[in-house]
Amino acid sequence: LPVHEVEALEPIEEIYRALVLGTRDYVTKNGFKHVVIGLSGGIDSSIVAAIAVDALGAANVTGVTMPSPYSSAGTRRDAARLAKNLGIDLLRVPITRVLKAYKGALAGAFKGLKEDVTEENIQARIRGTLLMALSNKFGYIVLSTGNKSELATGYGTLYGDMAGGYAVLKDITKTTVYELCRYRNSLSPAIPERVLTKPPSAELKPGQKDTDSLPPYEELDPILRGYIEEDRSPEELVAAGHKPEIVARVIQLVDRSEYKRKQAPPGLRITTKAFGL
Repeated sequence: LPVHEVEALEPIEEIYRALVLGTRDYVTKNGFKHVVIGLSGGIDSSIVAAIAVDALGAANVTGVTMPSPYSSAGTRRDAARLAKNLGIDLLRVPITRVLKAYKGALAGAFKGLKEDVTEENIQARIRGTLLMALSNKFGYIVLSTGNKSELATGYGTLYGDMAGGYAVLKDITKTTVYELCRYRNSLSPAIPERVLTKPPSAELKPGQKDTDSLPPYEELDPILRGYIEEDRSPEELVAAGHKPEIVARVIQLVDRSEYKRKQAPPGLRITTKAFGL
């Protein structure tokens, strides 16, 4: 038999190529030609859009920006700049009036109660509904943008940002998302630099940051890797140098979020242990 030389790849390039191949195969083998992605101006949706373009071509990717009263001008500009860099269509569908209608409908039931995560989740679910409407109308498949760090800890909204037909980043931790963005930018300009440097935020309330709800990702991801992929016990994680209180909190978040993960869309696996089938 002839001997074929196999090109040796750096780990991050290998992951990126796997995501592109897996996305192309899943979308096309399920009979779809076009994908739609909610572009928040954040890093997760940015890399998903780049992967989709490399997998399917810019003509087959549509981005949707859905600003709310809490969306900063900077993130809106980042989404527009990303779409321009990638050469994809960008739809603008503001949700402010829809959010106001939802709050009005619930005003009686919520009378006397302060706004909390409920109103944050309503925004995410409005966006999920709009993306699925575009999917139904035009025959697109929705690519969800949640990553493994968020899925592990339940930092996502059921029927909101978790809605979709395929989860490209399902087995990609947040710190790896940053590595993927830098790798993709080494090929050609794609993700705006500000997306890589600004603090991650869901922008569902004023001044919100991911660290309001989660440990910093550089602390979180190694714990998740040890607990989920390496089957390490809490004691082993603490012995490895992680803070006991953070280990306990992370494990509690992971264990309490199983019901959400059961309802997440399928996605690619690139590690020894991923969520889902």
